[in-house]
Amino acid sequence: MDRNIICMKWGTKFSSSYVNNLARTVRCNLSEPYRFICFTDNNVGIDSSVEIRPLPDMYLDKTLPERGWRKLTIIGNQLGSDIKGIGLFLDLDVLILDNIQPFFDCPGEFLIIREWGFKDKVIGNSSVFRFKIGAHQDILDNFLTNGEQIRKTYRNEQAYLSHSINQKGILKYWDSDWCRSFKRHCLQPFPICYFVPPRKPKNCKIVIFHGNPNPDSVVNGWIGKYGLRAVKPAKWINDIWKIDSN
Repeated sequence: MDRNIICMKWGTKFSSSYVNNLARTVRCNLSEPYRFICFTDNNVGIDSSVEIRPLPDMYLDKTLPERGWRKLTIIGNQLGSDIKGIGLFLDLDVLILDNIQPFFDCPGEFLIIREWGFKDKVIGNSSVFRFKIGAHQDILDNFLTNGEQIRKTYRNEQAYLSHSINQKGILKYWDSDWCRSFKRHCLQPFPICYFVPPRKPKNCKIVIFHGNPNPDSVVNGWIGKYGLRAVKPAKWINDIWKIDSN
């Protein structure tokens, strides 16, 4: 099986440090052969060990809110004729804690995180999902043709993607322990968060950072808006997340 770790970097939200950190933590937690590929519009500062590819074409109205729609290009057939097999997509701001080989070994055609806040609905969290390369151009084409209506129906890319894959009858979710939310499963409740560092979730392989804070924000401690959320520095985070100058 051809294994591909795929990530995307566009705009200015994330620096090259995020790509380098992700590549490094994958190396530490995946012993089987794989390719690490970053699709980006700016490769300055990205480590030479990372395969760089240009972002697949997608016209998006820049006046619209960012909802991750560009990620849909990864499931199409624009990635390049030399990229084949299975793709494991990882958001740049995930924190890998343990061996990720099971994400390739788990049976199924398409696997994604079950979104924690919507367990009664068909909505996955696309921070970590696995797919067959080039198998879902139809879902991308539908968005390219009917994007305006789709954006009215679905709040973001992951809601539309999960619904479309479910219609094909192949949607599956990862084991609930494998991917945990930093905000939901690691942060201490107020006011304990001011005195006790965030928990390291048990049996977790990847911690997901969605919304605020980001990994580089919490390494040295962080206080959220209105002071109701705070993060004390935690050794387990500092040991994994390394900041460089890029």
